[in-house]
Amino acid sequence: MTIAEWCIFGSLILYLLTIAPFKAVGFRRFDNSKPRDPAFFEDPLRARALGAHLNGIEAFPFFAVAVLLAEFRAGPQHLIDELAVLFLIVRIAYVFTYLGNRPTLRTILWSIGFAINLGIFFMPAIRGYLPI
Repeated sequence: MTIAEWCIFGSLILYLLTIAPFKAVGFRRFDNSKPRDPAFFEDPLRARALGAHLNGIEAFPFFAVAVLLAEFRAGPQHLIDELAVLFLIVRIAYVFTYLGNRPTLRTILWSIGFAINLGIFFMPAIRGYLPI
């Protein structure tokens, strides 16, 4: 497996780990028979964790498709790997800014992550212009 493919797995684990600790710590209030109970997420930190978790679910498909498309279409693997690692780092920072209630920085990080995805996605189209 390539580094970028491991980053796909890392992105999946990240969005799962974004919410899991809050459910585990709040086990007395968290009812697993109602995992989406709005009352559990009334706490502001839990609500932000849920928001970060949901955004991770939203960001995951484009990232995974971008990496796989770039690899299948013979984009430069070292660039795909580097951008995928960068995307994962940006997503980790994004989660922390979401939990820390820093909306402006969060938006900037989201935009950077989206731009990285675009770069990975279009890499096969521009590979002739890239240094190999």
